[in-house]
Order: sequence, then C-alpha cells, then structure tokens
Amino acid sequence: DHLIRCFVRLVEAGELPNDLNLVLVGTKGWKIDALLAEVAKNERIRSRLVFTGFVPDADLAPLYAGALAFVYPSLYEGFGLPPLEAMQCGLPVITSNVSSLPEVVGDAALLVPPTDVDALCQALLTVANSAAVRADLSEKSLARATLFSWTKFIDQHVALYQKLA
Repeated sequence: DHLIRCFVRLVEAGELPNDLNLVLVGTKGWKIDALLAEVAKNERIRSRLVFTGFVPDADLAPLYAGALAFVYPSLYEGFGLPPLEAMQCGLPVITSNVSSLPEVVGDAALLVPPTDVDALCQALLTVANSAAVRADLSEKSLARATLFSWTKFIDQHVALYQKLA
C-alpha cells in the first residue's frame, strides 16, 4: 500500500506527468481493500491505477517494455526475482533496501526503506523526471542482470565441482 500512497500523493500534488499511470501486476495484497475504497472515490487517481491481476510469465515482457520503471517496495523476499526480471529488460528499478534485494540489484537500482513513503516518492520523482537517471539505471540493470544467467550459474557450478573433484 506504500506505493499506492506514494502515487496518490504525487498525482494530487501534480508532480507526475499526466500520462504516467501506476500499473499493479499480480493479485491484490492483503489489507489493501480499505485503501482502494478510499482511492476509488477520486476519479483522477482511480483512472490512473491499473490492476492487471495475475499475469503469466510469458506476458510480462510487454508490460516491462511499456514501463517507465519497475517499483518493488517489498517487505521481504527470499531472492527477488521480479526486480531481476525487470533488470533483464533494461528497466530502471526502485526497490527495497531490505532482505535479499540489495544483494540482487547491487548498485543498479535505487534502494528505499519499504515503508518510507517519502523516500519512495523521492525515488519515483527522480526516475520520472530525469532521462539521464533512467538511462544510467537502465544500463546498470542490463549489466547487473547478466550476472544471474542460467549459463553463468551452470558454469560456476561445473567449475566448483571440478575444483572439488
């Protein structure tokens, strides 16, 4: 709900471009219904929130391709595959500075405390308002994502097994 609160704040303040929508992919999170009911009262906000529901993996690439950035303020992740998928598509990533996410994204993303709406808003404004920041993060995302390929994983394990043999 922190991302929705951030988006509402920025739209109401007129700080985001009018054509920038918040697309939420996946099922609705827990404890979100009250916030959505509140947001639904404001047509200007409601018209800029898109809920896709579940999206099969094969259909994610077009969503990534049409995105300005990937924002993932997760409270906990075992690994953090969604930010990595977005990075493989060259998207600028804004994600949490907790759990495994900093290790996964390295310096290729903007890191924020997941419950800090102010920090999330600042990161989103930074990405939305600066083509240079987006280009830098995009380049870093693509480079970082290459560290996590299946080929690299297999090569590293083969080398380890050979060393241990």
